[in-house]
Amino acid sequence: MVPGESQAASLRRQLERTLASPGFSRNERLSRFLRFTVERHLEGRDDELKESVIAIEVFGKRDYDPQQDSLVRTEAGRLRARLAEYYLREGAADPVVIELPRGGYIPVFRWPDNAKRATPSRRARIWIAACLGLVAVAISGWQYWRHAAPIPIAVLPLNDLNQEPGNDYFADGLTDEIIRNLSTLDGLAVRSQTSSFAFKNKPRNVREAGEQLRADYLVEGSVLRAGQRLRINIRLIRVRDDMPVWSGQFDRQLIDVFAIHEEISRNIVNNLRLKLGRGRRRYETGTKAYEAYLHARAITVKWGPEDLSESVNLFQDVIAKDPSFVPAYAGLASTQAFLSARREDEPDREVQLAGMRAAAQKAIELDPLLAEAHDALGSAYAREGKWDLAEKSFRRAIQLDPSNGDTRSHFALFLLMPLGRIEEAVGQALVAERNDPLSPRVRLALANTLITARRYNEAAQNCLKLPREHPYAAECLGRARVGQGRLDEAIDILGAASNPGYLGYAYAKAGRRREAEKMAAETRPTRSFELALIFAGLGDTNRTLDALEGMSQTGPARVGRDLNYPQFTFLRGHPRLKAFRSRLGLPQ
Repeated sequence: MVPGESQAASLRRQLERTLASPGFSRNERLSRFLRFTVERHLEGRDDELKESVIAIEVFGKRDYDPQQDSLVRTEAGRLRARLAEYYLREGAADPVVIELPRGGYIPVFRWPDNAKRATPSRRARIWIAACLGLVAVAISGWQYWRHAAPIPIAVLPLNDLNQEPGNDYFADGLTDEIIRNLSTLDGLAVRSQTSSFAFKNKPRNVREAGEQLRADYLVEGSVLRAGQRLRINIRLIRVRDDMPVWSGQFDRQLIDVFAIHEEISRNIVNNLRLKLGRGRRRYETGTKAYEAYLHARAITVKWGPEDLSESVNLFQDVIAKDPSFVPAYAGLASTQAFLSARREDEPDREVQLAGMRAAAQKAIELDPLLAEAHDALGSAYAREGKWDLAEKSFRRAIQLDPSNGDTRSHFALFLLMPLGRIEEAVGQALVAERNDPLSPRVRLALANTLITARRYNEAAQNCLKLPREHPYAAECLGRARVGQGRLDEAIDILGAASNPGYLGYAYAKAGRRREAEKMAAETRPTRSFELALIFAGLGDTNRTLDALEGMSQTGPARVGRDLNYPQFTFLRGHPRLKAFRSRLGLPQ
């Protein structure tokens, strides 16, 4: 029987809590298996929970023969053992128990009061099941175990040997393409562009870089371009002993760059003794379109609004040159997603929203297995308050690329937080940070979810790890300090915040009401969120609600997220707030 809506929400929260635990978050393979079985069951698709379908959808084995291959059965044994271990330890007090009964793949859910799992006999049975599961796995062979978990790998920025000012985008774009190509392969957990680019133009120590990126292998190299000639040198290095595992030199015409990408991926896969899994697509286009595409990809690292606007124009130029080049649509949709979330008074918000939805849908039409496109489509649906469609898109993107920290951050910020599922949002953000430890975007998203969850000490620690020059570093730390009650320190920090409303809030909370009122009087009426923060600090219910209602044009995802910030707790239950939430399609 398919659980009801409220029960399904409870079960999804339990799923995210389980997947955020160390035993699962460090094992993408088992996490993907558990998520697939639970989600399919909650969607009423138990007919798909059979060995052949799981082999294809979870493990990418399109030629799977259950008579010859025991992969799914072996992994199911490992999953049962891991679940039993989880509920014996960190999950001992969880409100729901998830089990995968032997002889099938349809999950069963038990509530402690009914299951009586806290009794000694219950614990004994769990422990026996865990031991039997571990024995079964051991029999399957240590070599198989060794390669079951995805291998963490990072691609360091390629050195630009041309060293021409303003033209390093080509090397940066090629680096990003190698990252994107490797991310489609089963068996690899690839660190993102934003984490890897923390090492751009910096001296490199392999072991230190591997430790900071939490990667077992690094890819590094150089690129030299002379007209239409291209020379790329690549090395795959094992971090633990700084040992080169493979190296290659590619001296080709620029038009052969797609073949070079494929050869690099194949050599890395072969040397790590992996198999090419599902999801690989070879994209080709003309050299001019591809150069513009690389330029656009490289710009997205910078993150400034002017930079992102330039990136949008370049992606659109690529599409005009080659309407069949799928990655350009996905890049365009993702970039527009960032832009549409930046400011509440963005004049082209509706145009951006329509554009990102159309671009994402086109990318999925051309390549249904492109995770980046599903991520962007989820963002678009969330901005429109189409929560069910948004969640399906985000979960599909995570299923296709489980190691992508940005996707998990988007899921947390654009859907889980607006819907008040704060614990799940923190869980997704924590997994994102483990997968992408040096990404400022991921770090900021984690800090935001922790502040919303009122875990201010942890939030402050993460804010302090942001680069000092990051545009939201001061705002992040200042908000955390306010939550910690360190108001004088917060005021000093928030003077450099990108949103002055947080400073006004801190003034009011510190008893400096005159300064807070002065800031409110000098704030443009269109800056509704800034005003709402200041009025919230002053404890002025009506003016706070007036300002919040002025944010309605920003859409339910942005408003819903902001309403769950601690500053607005005092409004909970107010009739005007309930009516406002209802108009935007937000839960009460």
